[in-house]
Amino acid sequence: MVAAKLYMSIISLKLNNIYIMNKKIIKTFGILLALFLAIFACKDENYSLGDLTAPSNLQITTSIVGQSTATPNGDGSGVVNITAVANNALNYKIGYSVVSDVNATPTLDVMPNSADGASVTKTFATPGDITYRVTVVAYGRGGSSTVETKDITVKSVYNVDPTIVTDLTNDSSKTWVVDAGTAGHFGVGPYTTTSYTPEWYSAAPYEKASCCNCFYSASFKFTVVAKNTYSMSSITPDGAFTKTGSLAGITGIPASGDEGCYPYAGGTTAFFFSASSSGLVNTPGATTTNASILLDGNTTFIGYGATKKEYEILEITPNTLYLRVQGTEPGNAWYIRLKPKP
Repeated sequence: MVAAKLYMSIISLKLNNIYIMNKKIIKTFGILLALFLAIFACKDENYSLGDLTAPSNLQITTSIVGQSTATPNGDGSGVVNITAVANNALNYKIGYSVVSDVNATPTLDVMPNSADGASVTKTFATPGDITYRVTVVAYGRGGSSTVETKDITVKSVYNVDPTIVTDLTNDSSKTWVVDAGTAGHFGVGPYTTTSYTPEWYSAAPYEKASCCNCFYSASFKFTVVAKNTYSMSSITPDGAFTKTGSLAGITGIPASGDEGCYPYAGGTTAFFFSASSSGLVNTPGATTTNASILLDGNTTFIGYGATKKEYEILEITPNTLYLRVQGTEPGNAWYIRLKPKP
């Protein structure tokens, strides 16, 4: 009897284990079936980005304010109206660089959209006739883009005090010579913002006559060519007073030799007015107009040939012109006083 009960208990336990195992199998099978159905119930979706054709036929139109046959680079305001238009373009960006600066990378700014493409008005402020590269990027759908460039030469003129122009050019043309009879007509001092006098050396009247009379026989003619357009001629019948070699700021001077007079044919170039870069305007006690004469090229000079091309106008009246210019030797500031040619 006991054996029969034990046998029945064992049979019951096995059946219960089989039931539990089958239940787990059924549950696992159900989960797998659900996953299988979920996977195969998914349908492939067709995604489309649409037409990603890049904008085409990008055109840049520029209009330089004051441009004419007589003033092909504009009236000196430096203002240029720029329009960009392309097929299939949504928006535009624009940047500018100086063509002569081969390492320049333009910074792109958004161009305001207009009825026909995009438009912007740009003012180029660097004095002179400078060639700029205008870069426009037109953007289409999905970030597609097209790039176009256009080179333009723009004239920008510093708004110099008209009295300076009148005193320098007589509103037509005026010729100046070194004021040899005045003490300090030629001198040198440190080129710093704290020094504004020829504290190292100041010439006595006619000091250079015996060694370098070309310094006094040369003349310098300033001419108004058109509105905001000027030229300067270095007239050197007895040669140019200068240093030699790499210290000469003009062409055709011998590679070696002492400071003195050297044969020189003279020359004529454009010149521009600009704000002075010396910083003297902020120096207490310094006298300056804060305007400079910028000579174009390397064939002209004023007074002394071993200088750079920015001549700061310290003082000017109808009868005197006092200039400060950085020398070709680092750290030197040369001072030159001129008077109208008799």
